[in-house]
Amino acid sequence: MEIEMTFTSRLKAGLAAGALAAVLASAAGANTLRMADSTDIAAMDPHSMTESNTIGFLNHVYEGLVRYNQDLEVEPALATSWEFIEPTRIRFTLREGVTFHNGNAFTADDVVASLERAAHDSSPVKSNIPGMKAVEKIDDYTVDVVLAGPDPIVLNYLTNMLILDREWMEEHDALLPADMRSGRENYAVANSNGTGPFKLDSRQPDARTVLTVHEGWWDEPQHNLTRIEFSPIGSDATRIAALLSGELDFITPAPLQDIERIDRSEGASVILAPALRTIMLGMNQTDKLHNSNLTDRNPLQDRRVREALWRAIDMELIRKKIMRDRSRNAALLVAPPVPGYDEALDVLVPADPSAAKALLAEAGYADGFEVGLDCPNDRYVNDEEICQAITAMWSRIGVTAKLTAQTKSKHFEKLLAGSSDIYMMGWATLPMLDSYSVLSSLLHTPSDRMGAWNPGRYSNPEIDALTSKVAIELDPERRTAMMSEALKIARDDVAIIPLHQQPLAWAVRDGVDLPITADNKPRLWYAKIN
Repeated sequence: MEIEMTFTSRLKAGLAAGALAAVLASAAGANTLRMADSTDIAAMDPHSMTESNTIGFLNHVYEGLVRYNQDLEVEPALATSWEFIEPTRIRFTLREGVTFHNGNAFTADDVVASLERAAHDSSPVKSNIPGMKAVEKIDDYTVDVVLAGPDPIVLNYLTNMLILDREWMEEHDALLPADMRSGRENYAVANSNGTGPFKLDSRQPDARTVLTVHEGWWDEPQHNLTRIEFSPIGSDATRIAALLSGELDFITPAPLQDIERIDRSEGASVILAPALRTIMLGMNQTDKLHNSNLTDRNPLQDRRVREALWRAIDMELIRKKIMRDRSRNAALLVAPPVPGYDEALDVLVPADPSAAKALLAEAGYADGFEVGLDCPNDRYVNDEEICQAITAMWSRIGVTAKLTAQTKSKHFEKLLAGSSDIYMMGWATLPMLDSYSVLSSLLHTPSDRMGAWNPGRYSNPEIDALTSKVAIELDPERRTAMMSEALKIARDDVAIIPLHQQPLAWAVRDGVDLPITADNKPRLWYAKIN
């Protein structure tokens, strides 16, 4: 990448980093926030992908009817209020006086066109608004969202459904979304027209994306930024060096192994928070493994074998040695802030190789077996190192895990094709921020609308029944209790092996003040440069 190569060459040439930083800071201006992430924004079209980093960045340009605030609570955005006038019809009163970045007025027509666009059969984000049956304009500032059935978390879904200008889409032939997975592009991929606090100034894929402040934003700005310069820098070392030299103001992620070094440096520090994302191991529970010496049966179908694998993993050792005391060990598939989480159930059984061996023997695998283990090497915090450690731990109980660690695109392609035996994945429950996300996507028996991320094809009728009830239960207490019950069943059945909630670490230079939230989405409309 151009910025990474340029910076690296400067380091090799021995230029004075302090002098360079001073020049760049002067050129950038006091209210310019220069930030870098490990990956680039996929596109400017908010309906073209479900990638969380991209959607998080686009929330600075586009807005939904509602949004999550700093406490991850739903609050008004382009809608000022809403009410269920029927169990399957929710009426939104829209905010008046809002303008898009090109000066067009925001009205109900934009909401109708945008939600229909997001829910279209060709839309990559249609699964993020699964319960919407129709959207109807009542008048210029009133819209009804009609649901296929009662949906207790429809507002959570709508936080991710960002609104575009209908006239702008019509003008540029972009009434249907792009699809970055299939290479189908349109004008909205490289251009934008939202109502958010910042507007697109320039876009150079894999190099730099620049936003400038939207002076006509409807909300009262709590930031003092005039410009945001975003650069993708894949190398951790290069990203950190740019921060410490003063070339950058904000980087994400801050690698765990470098936290102390950053904190000790002059002019920069790390901000930490527990993340929502739970890292876990899914298991192929079909009749046959893909990479094993056993060709006539699948030991992972036996709960005792799954429990043995779980008991053999020393998560305390992983937490201390690999995660540097920054992770939070988990016995459930959701993090504490997620509705449905029950602290009483989140009790991790200590690692016990002897008990694990006994369980294998009881299940008929005293001599162990071979199994494939698939992990990404560039998606989660220390993902490959964790899998290497687990491979060694399983070897002590006679299970030979044949590890394949590869880039996230290849990893998830293999995983979703159902070609993995055991596979690492992470789940943050977003945008739902609700245990129903795990129940419907990871644990439910795969079907037309459920189990999209259950390639191992785990199936439990009790969980399926509870998931169906949770989907339509409007009483919060009853709903939460059912989600907790389903998570307990999954834990006791070892449907998926939970590992930990990985830490969330950002790094900023001194004078940058911004909130960190567990969903790992920077909200720079709260940021200040002092």
